[in-house]
Amino acid sequence: MKSYVFERLEMVQIATLHLMVGLPCSGKTTLARELERKYSALRLTPDEWHIRLFGQDYGENMTESTEAKHDARHDTVESLMWDLAARVLVLNVDVILDFGCWVRSQRDEFRARAKELGAEFKIHFLDVSEAELLERLQTRNKQKTDTTFYIPEAKLKEWIQIFEPPTAEELK
Repeated sequence: MKSYVFERLEMVQIATLHLMVGLPCSGKTTLARELERKYSALRLTPDEWHIRLFGQDYGENMTESTEAKHDARHDTVESLMWDLAARVLVLNVDVILDFGCWVRSQRDEFRARAKELGAEFKIHFLDVSEAELLERLQTRNKQKTDTTFYIPEAKLKEWIQIFEPPTAEELK
């Protein structure tokens, strides 16, 4: 009597860290929500958590002290989100970090973190002109939602100056 052994070949699925890159009002969160549905991924958007935990603590007439407090809170939220993201990636579930990552060093750090976990890495860059960003900012600020911060126009203009768009090499 012959016996046949059939080995089951399992497809190895590797989770992907999707990094949203762009300035406020570029459409990152809108795209992140679409990717969340498309990939059945965990979407982590810091503004949503920050506002829920600490309220609307950003806006016009901020002092250096209140802005520093906001920034420290935001850094804490992003750190907690990364801890969650790392665990979820290890469980083979895609994660979308809706962080913005305005400078290359931040993007390189997340690329290295993904590699260390054995996850794939993809940047989703939303390149929007300054004029369009400022127009969208006016609309955003009028809406006053529970999930986005009011951003003074002067701040957005400041951030535009420090933003480093991803290079073609980064987007590969």
